[in-house]
Amino acid sequence: MKFDKKYINTRITGIVVIAALVMIAIITQAVLTATVENRKWKEMGEVSVGKIEQLPAARGNILSADGQLMASSLPDYKVYIDFLSGIDRLADSIAPNGSKIKVFNPVQVAEKDSMWEANMDTICRGLAEICPNYTYEEHYEHLTKGLKEHKRYWDVSPRVVLNFIQYNDLMRLPVFNLKNRYASGLTIEPRNNRNKPFGSLARRTLGEMYGAKDSARSGLELAYDSLLRGEPGQKHNKKVLSKYLSIVDKEPVDGYDLVSTIDVSMQDICESALREKLHELDASMGVVVLMEVKTGDVKAIVNLMRYDDGEYYEARNYALAALMEPGSTFKTASILVALDDGYIKTTDFVETGGGICNMYGASMKDHNWHRGGYGTIDVPHVLMYSSNVGVSKLIDKHYHNQPEKFVEGLRRVGIGTPLGLPFDGAANPNIRTPHKDHTGGYRMSDNWSATALAWMSIGYETQIPPISTVSFYNAIANNGKLVRPRFVKGISKNGEMVEEFPVEVIRPHICRQEALEDIQRILYRVVNDKEGLGKRAGNPYFHVSGKTGTAQVATGGGYKAGHNEHLVSFCGYYPSEDPKYTCIVAIRHAYYVASGGGQAGPVFSKIAQRIYSKNVTTDINLAKDSTAVHVPDVKNGNVVAARYVLDQLGLKAEGGNGYEWGAASAGATCVEFQPVKVSTDIVPNVLGMGAKDAVYALSNRGMKVRMKGRGKVVGQSVSSGSKVVKGQTITLELN
Repeated sequence: MKFDKKYINTRITGIVVIAALVMIAIITQAVLTATVENRKWKEMGEVSVGKIEQLPAARGNILSADGQLMASSLPDYKVYIDFLSGIDRLADSIAPNGSKIKVFNPVQVAEKDSMWEANMDTICRGLAEICPNYTYEEHYEHLTKGLKEHKRYWDVSPRVVLNFIQYNDLMRLPVFNLKNRYASGLTIEPRNNRNKPFGSLARRTLGEMYGAKDSARSGLELAYDSLLRGEPGQKHNKKVLSKYLSIVDKEPVDGYDLVSTIDVSMQDICESALREKLHELDASMGVVVLMEVKTGDVKAIVNLMRYDDGEYYEARNYALAALMEPGSTFKTASILVALDDGYIKTTDFVETGGGICNMYGASMKDHNWHRGGYGTIDVPHVLMYSSNVGVSKLIDKHYHNQPEKFVEGLRRVGIGTPLGLPFDGAANPNIRTPHKDHTGGYRMSDNWSATALAWMSIGYETQIPPISTVSFYNAIANNGKLVRPRFVKGISKNGEMVEEFPVEVIRPHICRQEALEDIQRILYRVVNDKEGLGKRAGNPYFHVSGKTGTAQVATGGGYKAGHNEHLVSFCGYYPSEDPKYTCIVAIRHAYYVASGGGQAGPVFSKIAQRIYSKNVTTDINLAKDSTAVHVPDVKNGNVVAARYVLDQLGLKAEGGNGYEWGAASAGATCVEFQPVKVSTDIVPNVLGMGAKDAVYALSNRGMKVRMKGRGKVVGQSVSSGSKVVKGQTITLELN
């Protein structure tokens, strides 16, 4: 064809002109939009932007020390229906009373109603299976009512919150499974449900949430709420071409995971041991705190209270919040203060007489006063016997005229030191402090009396939370270093540790080294000497050091008029020579006999032994019988592969050299192989082989293999020695 240059040039010119006109039009429209129509488009944009909404962040998990999930957020859902969603609204009509009535397109309403009516039976039957709280008839009546009245926000499952599985099942039902939510009229409200996989274990320490409000209520949930909660995002709806689009302005930042110090297995050991004793004594409540000596990590914390059904539940964090008169466990602090001040030595003696003495008009008694008392005893035996008279006489002798020095000493050795725990409601020790009047004497008032010092020294008229007592004993075990109890090791994100919280030392030395060593020796004798009252807290496998405690608790009307209970306890550490754990067991009961050593001591012993055995590892080689030769059972099959495995295990094998296949048998000292010759056109004998070798041998001969069972081949459908037929199926029976 002849090339027409004039024709081509004309077409190009036309295209250029058209492109130029289009560009001019675009520029003109852009200028108009930015100037003349600027206000109109701004107003339209402002009208079309919906309200700002929050995008919730996923709350972080609380993990155990070894990474097990202790508290997590599982989504649950409320689903609502708008039976007029997707239907055009017409001009409002006026009712006879003058009010406006919203009018919707009747054709669209009829179509929407027919869609629901056609599927109502199937939907309600599905709902009855998903939400069995209501019958099919009740679901049918409820949804039909909402449809007839054209409700705009109708709850699909009244008073029922759907879990993740129920929600997914619901979304598979007719109408609910429509991809266009606007057409189905569904509104989904996801919420976070806090779940504790280990049930009641450490429940009060982990804390609680306010449910639908998704706000922390107590425990670690509240103490570390800002880290767990994360940062919510923001979104808004914008109308574009008659459709609303959800636009995310700020992505939510999920909360951090909290890595606690709690050990799940230790927590379970402590809770089960305490619960058993509480049932035995019909006790009203019990506490156990287990602390790691060097770090102060709380490995287990149990708070059990008896309810009306006779069972015990985690109701209140007694270990942190309950101010209790500690009784005789406090005597250790009293003696340590006097030792540290240099007022007494372990070689000093005190006269306890017949177990009763008059302290400024009040009678002080030892628990064995009716048997004649202890007579004259040295300082170690004062604690070994837990002598009220002995302790109160020693303290009153040296501090009666300077009681403020004794109180200052209690704070110095740690039992009176506020621990500064992050928990809401955690109590500080409440130790009475004497005040001088204008004459220089001590005011005999509600705050102080002549007998206050004597009774304080044996654990009365002073309130100490159990966590303070165990922290004090932990300092003794930790060579005098008082560390703050640690409940959280750090925070993590996506399985990676982001920040580790350090061990916090409150006081590097609670007393002089000489005084510390004296009190350590005394606490050892309390448990390990035959005269010590803490014998039942001891253990035959390792040494325990500690102190018993028994205190009378008035539950109403005072000690004389009220119904009295007893708080029995034992606090100590183990192993004595190289302490790993400190533990306190405290039980309140109205049992007719009260003994810290006899009732709390065995619980301590059981906990200590179970945790000690849990951490004991033994070299398995010690269990070997050096005189025995172990010959394993080896399957028939590939000799080369079998000999390689035996060689790697250091076991002997003989025979079968130069052959690929063999039959194995156990000799006296080694595995013996007998070579087996196999032909490629003959079906081999695979009896006794493993599945892998049997399939390999048969498949190489062009046969198809089917297997039944597992283990060694005990039967084959085509007998050995038969001629191989390519593609033939052979069934192997394994057992």
